[in-house]
Amino acid sequence: MAAFDPRSHQLAEQRWFEDFRVGEIFRLPSRTMTDAHFLAFQAASGDNHPVHYDREYCRAHGMPDMLAHGFQVLIQTAAGAGLLPHQVEDALIGFIEQSSRFLKGVYAGDTLYSTLEITELVPQRTTGVIVMRATVHNQRGELVLEGMHKYLIRKQRPDEKGVKQ
Repeated sequence: MAAFDPRSHQLAEQRWFEDFRVGEIFRLPSRTMTDAHFLAFQAASGDNHPVHYDREYCRAHGMPDMLAHGFQVLIQTAAGAGLLPHQVEDALIGFIEQSSRFLKGVYAGDTLYSTLEITELVPQRTTGVIVMRATVHNQRGELVLEGMHKYLIRKQRPDEKGVKQ
């Protein structure tokens, strides 16, 4: 019996910039925004506006429940929640850019469904930039966030491809 090698315990096959295609979709796990999420975000961000933690304040201002901070919704698009980072463990140089638009309110109890879709591949000499459209929908199918992510990814190593870049 062969000895166990922790390096062989991978969640996904390694991919390099040239292995990706425009139109590929990466779905992230759904998440229901519970009181615990609101509390954790408030503790991490330091944001102390009552719209994010006081139900009665929210109801007095015409909202059905606590309103999630935009960044609390944005973090639902973190690629690390899915398989992508496992696919680029040796290739990822960095998350280099992000933008987002907040289109509808997200309230306590809403369930969010996040997706990343490759919209552009920008090759460079030894690396490339993967541009992804980030979307978050709620349980009613409403688009609540739309944005963009960019990742700098290495091309396949020359010794692994058998040709030099």
